[in-house]
Amino acid sequence: MQYTDSLPAYNAESLLVHSRRAELLKEWAAGFKSINLNPRQLCDLEMLLNRAFYPLDGYLGRMDYESVLEYMRLSDGTLWPLPLCLGVSAEFAAGLEEGECVAVRDAEGFMLAVLTVSDVWKPDLAAEARAIRGEGACPGQAEGCGCGLAEPWYVGGRVEGVALPQRYDFTELRMSPAEVQRFFAQKGWRKVVAVQAGRPLHKADRAMLEEVARDEGASLLLSPLLRPSLYFCVDHFSLVRSFRQFAETFPRGVTKLNLTPWFERHMGPRGALLRAVVNKNYGCTHMLVWDTAKADPKRNALSNEYEAHIRWLADHRADTGIIPVAEHCMALDQSTGRYARSDSGGRCVNDHDAVVDLLTRGEPVPEWMSFPGVLKELSHLYKPRWKQGFTLFFTGLSGAGKSTLAKILFVKLLELDSRPVTLLDGDIVRTNLSSELSFSKEHRNLNVTRIGFVASEIVKNGGVAICAPIAPYAESRRHARAAVEEYGGFVEIHVNTPLAVCERRDRKGIYAKARAGLLSGLTGVDDPYITPENPELRIDTSELTPNEAAHEVLLYLGERKYL
Repeated sequence: MQYTDSLPAYNAESLLVHSRRAELLKEWAAGFKSINLNPRQLCDLEMLLNRAFYPLDGYLGRMDYESVLEYMRLSDGTLWPLPLCLGVSAEFAAGLEEGECVAVRDAEGFMLAVLTVSDVWKPDLAAEARAIRGEGACPGQAEGCGCGLAEPWYVGGRVEGVALPQRYDFTELRMSPAEVQRFFAQKGWRKVVAVQAGRPLHKADRAMLEEVARDEGASLLLSPLLRPSLYFCVDHFSLVRSFRQFAETFPRGVTKLNLTPWFERHMGPRGALLRAVVNKNYGCTHMLVWDTAKADPKRNALSNEYEAHIRWLADHRADTGIIPVAEHCMALDQSTGRYARSDSGGRCVNDHDAVVDLLTRGEPVPEWMSFPGVLKELSHLYKPRWKQGFTLFFTGLSGAGKSTLAKILFVKLLELDSRPVTLLDGDIVRTNLSSELSFSKEHRNLNVTRIGFVASEIVKNGGVAICAPIAPYAESRRHARAAVEEYGGFVEIHVNTPLAVCERRDRKGIYAKARAGLLSGLTGVDDPYITPENPELRIDTSELTPNEAAHEVLLYLGERKYL
């Protein structure tokens, strides 16, 4: 059903409708189907609503989508390099009709917009990937909808905004494109270089940006690039705070720091073009293009993709209105201790990895490398290993000795009294966290994923998590590792005690039941155990006593500076 009204629709600076129209939409939404957006989709919606994605007034319909893939233009000829469609499940798409209104909500169900459906179709993701990334690209390399579905359907249509997504962090740094443009006008900034980066910036970066600003006679708009899935994780706040410290190293009136919903899109030259369109909508005249994949770190060489970015941006300058500025290669002048541009084979410096390495080893960072304020912020995130939280993740067959080892190490680490220690034994977790789960592959993976999440929260707060599930499948072990390593160390310990030994022990009697046909789905008997390929440690408890095995783990932790 379509709903119309004679009230004015959008205001001049966003796709947010008049307040009276918004009240009507909220009232009518009780009869609408609803879709809840994931963090990435939420960022895209905010960019639509605040007009960072101007001239779009909603998600691309099929005609525009196909035109963008083939020509990088909307059907009316306007440059638009990447598809922006709303990805939904096949089941949800099957119930949609042209002209129908859909309530677009955040993860908590708060309504942000109403989408009037113009098209619903199943995209050819392989063709989309080839169009965006070239021949040989996998579908996952160019997912335009960002919905995370293996086989999404796309929905296009006009959007009427009811409210912007709720943001509570760094609200003083969040300015819309219209607000940024007004700021530039008030300051008299006629030339502005957009500088976006997904990592903290240091002294080499400042020297380069100072040179860029001087050469172009321009000011700088600094914006950290975010990862929506980690939007409220520690590194998000650390990145923004370090940018704030970095901006303060410039003279007053040279830089403006702004936090946008834009996030890193690794979509080649087309992605660079979309960034140019967005930067123009924020009022910028220039855009810094980083060489994020230098072809040869031993010389001042540029990657092929970087050169493509520069070339495409220059070729489409008339459409975007943005002048691309190539990253300058900076080298440290040992005689002065300052950075200078290097055009003759000097190594292009990216000090961030070196800074992180020094911080995590607990070694001092040289004064010429970074700023005290930036280092102070990063030191909260990148701690020496002996100050980090970490997870001991035991995996192996039932009866292999995981729980015994975990209990011994739990006590030993409590004796050391260096960190809070939590034991997440497999049976305890099954009873208290996953009692509703079966022993299907899906549920076993879910159980281990839950353990990984709990462990990551413990590690995030500087504690030690000792986990001892069977964890038979590689995918859930990878998920657990990824969750934990955002915050600290992950030590995977494969307790590879032979099956025959485990069966002889059989304290729970489960192997006897399985062999008698009274129990099915037992790991190692009639359900597979996928052996870890590269664990940090392998321990066979048939060859070591429990205390000897625990000592091996403690030695490893000492060697790796966790203790």
